[in-house]
Amino acid sequence: MTNPADYRPAPGSIPTDPGVYRFRDPHGRVVYVGKAKNLRARLSNYFQDLFALHPRTRLMVTTAASVEWTVVRSEVEALILEHTWIKQYDPRFNVVFKDDKSYPYLAVTLNEKYPRIQVMRGDRKPGVRYFGPYAKAWAIRETVDTLLTALPVRTCANGVFKKAERQGRPCLLGYIDKCSAPCVGRISVEDHRALAERVCAVLGGDAKTMMRDLTAAMETASQKQDYEGAARARDRLRALNAVLERNAVVLPAGTNTDIFSLVDDDMEAAAHVFHVRDGRIAGERGWVVDKPEPLEIPGMIAQLIQEAYGSAVAEDIPTEILVPAIPDMADSVSDWLSGVRGARVAVRVASRGKKAELATTGHQNAQQVLDQHRLKRASDLTTRSAALQELQSAIGMADAPLRIECYDISHTSGTNQVGSMVVFEDALPRKAQYRQFSIADATDDTAAMKEVLRRRFSRYLEESQLPPEERETARFAYPPQLVVVDGGLPQVNSAAEVLQELGIVDVMLVGLAKRLEEVWIHGDPFPVILPRGSEALYLLQRVRDEAHRFAIKNHRRKRGKAMQASAVDAIPGVGPTRSKALIRHFGSLAKLKEASPEQIALVPGIGSGTAAQVYTALRS
Repeated sequence: MTNPADYRPAPGSIPTDPGVYRFRDPHGRVVYVGKAKNLRARLSNYFQDLFALHPRTRLMVTTAASVEWTVVRSEVEALILEHTWIKQYDPRFNVVFKDDKSYPYLAVTLNEKYPRIQVMRGDRKPGVRYFGPYAKAWAIRETVDTLLTALPVRTCANGVFKKAERQGRPCLLGYIDKCSAPCVGRISVEDHRALAERVCAVLGGDAKTMMRDLTAAMETASQKQDYEGAARARDRLRALNAVLERNAVVLPAGTNTDIFSLVDDDMEAAAHVFHVRDGRIAGERGWVVDKPEPLEIPGMIAQLIQEAYGSAVAEDIPTEILVPAIPDMADSVSDWLSGVRGARVAVRVASRGKKAELATTGHQNAQQVLDQHRLKRASDLTTRSAALQELQSAIGMADAPLRIECYDISHTSGTNQVGSMVVFEDALPRKAQYRQFSIADATDDTAAMKEVLRRRFSRYLEESQLPPEERETARFAYPPQLVVVDGGLPQVNSAAEVLQELGIVDVMLVGLAKRLEEVWIHGDPFPVILPRGSEALYLLQRVRDEAHRFAIKNHRRKRGKAMQASAVDAIPGVGPTRSKALIRHFGSLAKLKEASPEQIALVPGIGSGTAAQVYTALRS
């Protein structure tokens, strides 16, 4: 615990301009990011008497060891820079918005030569148009199945597409007219892209033009007694109507707005949004919000808008955003959104009429999100806290191990050895900080473990001396409080040799033996036996099993590449060096098989003659 008075900057040294500030811990890790209209006034609030601060703010300033700031030209720039740094550093004490579930989106991949429709989850990709989110994946599939009757755009994966292209035969959807079959040239690249753009227009609520054209085509075909053509137009028209009817009409036609709702208390909050396009609900989404810092409703809403539109493109932002209260820096928020959209975006409160009624419904949904989250979180928080405290007591640590690293080794009879490092913070996995180690010369598991730990903590000693701005992108700059190795006393003793050799003295080391799940501590002749069913034992088992899973996953990948390389190695004229270069260049044997001789010849060390031999051998 630090004393904020030790790192408090002189009041006269803090500018009064808008800016963004960062608090760092003793290791240089960013623990909090904030923005301010007036940096001097805002930062002075953190350096009051500790007992006058909110408990969570007090914990933050006593965890931090330094503060720094960056002056910007306007509040809009402060808004953007704050959001960028929060995403970059993932600070421990900032408000964290999480989806209450992983929502599926209906996506059109306009970034591909032949765009396709598919269900997507997770982070957004550039060049892809997203529609939704939808409550259920099956709702998307029903929509797509109906839509393909009217707009038969491609839906297949790249592997299926390439196979059909090679064979010259479309898949089943191509035969039943639910795909325009660009794989076999039934439609040109330009026409297929135009078809995909019409799909985007329909999903975006602009189906009037297409429905008018289909109605006219149906009537014209009927007048010409082309009844089959009229029936096809009629079926497409019905399909379009069916797609549009899936989304309830809640506001007048032409209305594009997002309606946010927020339910808040001292410890956590929940948010909900209805996406309304052309008067219809095109999707909805819910968040649960961890609140390590105290925030009033206007501040929460500003953070919520940043989260919702931080990675948005112009098409994602409507002309109007309705919120339960005017956010902090409302003009700056509106200017920022207007700059992304390229047109004015109004941020206002819905006070009456149908929009206010829909906002009330959204508030009820947000309350349900929070209630469900509390039911799951209540036991989870209590359990995690109990596990950390129980583990601290059992192995004799001064403080709870908030960062735990576990190491494991995986191999097949000593070949293709891989070491894994997994990280748990606050008893939860931090997968972005997992690391894998490729091991070449270790004779056994103990030697491999020593190599992994030596590499990890040697890098820590190097990177801990870097300037703070370089340490942000370093891979091993922050130490754990607890290291867990998979094994008993021999593994613990060998790991302790490495830590002693490097002068690492402030890290606790234990081993978890598989046979009886004993916890071995370096220097103790007898293991610690945790009670069966204890939360501390369960936490250690989770950490150990996760390290084991991660090690096996990477070992299998390495072994698979080695087997692929050996298959190429058998080709006349290709030795181990060339085979590894080929697999490394193309990523897999399957992709190498798809390459042309000219593409193979581009690999360093592979001439045109060898490329022709490889191409012929892989197809024989």
